[in-house]
Amino acid sequence: MAGEPQDDCLFCKIVAGHVPATIVRETDTTVAFRDINPQAPTHVLVIPKAHYKDAAALAAAAPELAADVLRETQAIADEDKLDSYRIVFNTGPGAGQTVWHAHAHVLGGRGLQWPPG
Repeated sequence: MAGEPQDDCLFCKIVAGHVPATIVRETDTTVAFRDINPQAPTHVLVIPKAHYKDAAALAAAAPELAADVLRETQAIADEDKLDSYRIVFNTGPGAGQTVWHAHAHVLGGRGLQWPPG
């Protein structure tokens, strides 16, 4: 069920404390941690604590929680003193989503060219 922890979800396991992560921020509704394969000097994932399969599902079912995720991306950028940064939500396998729990990538600290990848 949407919003409920999933036993087979890596990010739900991080939220529950069953899988270690380098957590940089945590609120009542979100967790932010360093990506294990960083693509920039700052590469932090911001996830909702509640499970939604992707950004589209999160926005449709819990727009206030989606706003919490976005608010935390700004907090990460502020803490890392980023003048500019990129927020990426990969939605679906063709876009590179590999963990089926909504998450925002915060990337910064180097030039980010357009178009990406």
